[in-house]
Amino acid sequence: MKLYFETTVATPFEAVKENFNERLFSYLKPPGVGFSIRRFDGVKKGDEIHLEINLPSVLSRKWVSVVTHEEGNDKAWSFVDEGKLLPWPLSRWRHAHWVVRLNDRHSKIIDDIYFECSPSFLETTMKPLLWSAFAIRPALYKKFFKDKV
Repeated sequence: MKLYFETTVATPFEAVKENFNERLFSYLKPPGVGFSIRRFDGVKKGDEIHLEINLPSVLSRKWVSVVTHEEGNDKAWSFVDEGKLLPWPLSRWRHAHWVVRLNDRHSKIIDDIYFECSPSFLETTMKPLLWSAFAIRPALYKKFFKDKV
């Protein structure tokens, strides 16, 4: 299943790219989801991100993602994190993050997510849950990057 979100922010490309870090990652936490960052190496190829997720009525779950790809130039930059250890029912996770220069003062941020569940019929249940967790990102990105000129 796929999720896709685009956000335009009034922030220069370089400032957006420089601020893709642990602070932004913490800021994007969906409401109602408790999680703690156990490890955050960064967003370069080979870096790992370890989370402990605490949801109501659910035991603590570990999530480990590895950055499998990172590339960029003066017009666009991207990195991909893929799930190495995922909480049930997720069996596959691939999240491509893009930052695109629109002009000297504006950038576009893209979240392109692909996931699978096991058993697969749970994907239709997980999609709206994951959608709601990521649908708040455009507003959060705009607020976070508001003063990052």
